[in-house]
This record gives sequence, C-alpha cells and structure tokens, in this order.
Amino acid sequence: MKHLNPADIEATSMALIGQELEQMKITLPPENEAVVKRVIHTSADFDFAETLHFTDGAVAAGVAALKNGVPIITDTNMALSGIRKSALAQLQTEAHCYMADPDIAESARAQGITRAAASMQKAARTAPNAIFAIGNGPTALLELSRLIEEREVRPSLVIGVPVGFVNVVESKETIWNTCLAHDIPAIVAMGRKGGSTIATAICNALLYTATDQLDPHNRT
Repeated sequence: MKHLNPADIEATSMALIGQELEQMKITLPPENEAVVKRVIHTSADFDFAETLHFTDGAVAAGVAALKNGVPIITDTNMALSGIRKSALAQLQTEAHCYMADPDIAESARAQGITRAAASMQKAARTAPNAIFAIGNGPTALLELSRLIEEREVRPSLVIGVPVGFVNVVESKETIWNTCLAHDIPAIVAMGRKGGSTIATAICNALLYTATDQLDPHNRT
C-alpha cells in the first residue's frame, strides 16, 4: 500500500510497531505506551521497550505539568528544535536551551565544569520546577542530581536519555536513584543508548497526550 499523507504514514508505522511488540511478546503498561512507541518510531530500535524506565505516574506527572504551563528545559538546541512548538503554544508554555548563552560559557570556564552542567545551574535559577529533558550530556544529569540533592531544584519530570560511553550509564543510574529518593517523576533510558532525538520524542509524546493529538490526524 502506498502512503503519501504524513499522518497516514505515522499511523501505519505506529500500528506496525504495535504488531512487532506483540510478536516479541512485549506488553507495555498502558500509561507508558505512547512514550515508548514514539521513541521506537523515532529510532526504529525496539530495545527501548525494555530499557526505558518509568517511575510510578511519571507520564501522568509530565502531562499534568505541561497542562499547567510548566516549561521544558533541554540540554541541546537539537532537542529544542524538534519539540512541537504548536503544542507548546496550545498549552501556553515554552521550551528552552541555555547551552549557547554567553553567560553559560563564562560560568563553565569560571567553575571548570561543562556547559551542560552550567546550563542546569541556570535552569535551577530560572525554572526550578521545569521538565528537564537531557539527551546528550551526562554531566547535565550529574549536576541536576546534585541540585536535587541540595534542594535547589524540584523538577516536575526528569527525562534522562544521554547517549555515549563516558559517564553515560553511571549518570543515568545516579539520576534514577536520586529521583526515587526524592519522589521526583523520571523517565530514564538505562544503558548507553539515547540521544537528543530520543529526548525530543519523549517530550512530543507528552505534548501530544496533553493536547489530545496522539492520533496524527488530529494535528494542525
């Protein structure tokens, strides 16, 4: 069957993902299904059906926060660029990335830390209850964990999905344990896999849920 309409292509892709998960005998919890399927849709990687970890009620907490106008903070402009702006506007909220801000480079140099870590410090000052979507920098997750431990920030949701080899696995385990200890909702991709596109996919799944646009035919 030839598909030319983008909404039809996405709907068919999601149906195929559901079929393959069924063949793999993987049953997703209903509350997490939209997030996991969108991540698989973005990556074509079914490993995420098992490596994505959710604290209890994490998706509901993220959706509720977006409906209440809580902003999203990302650690890359790539992730920021992919977040659905029309859905943000509908919810009267915004997404931000501070990585390229001049004051972040200066702060990072002065403290001898990465810009990713410095951007988390700025986020703690400007939007301490934000949804934090980290898809690239493990040092951002480690700094966010420290800020949570020191009660300088209380995220509405932490999305921890950096990709790579150095400090990646450890940073995810650290933020996961910190969020559990402080009762903070979290979605974390355990292991090495992840990336900015995965962070974006999770944000968009939450946005589509909050705006009743999971069906691509409902989007404007």
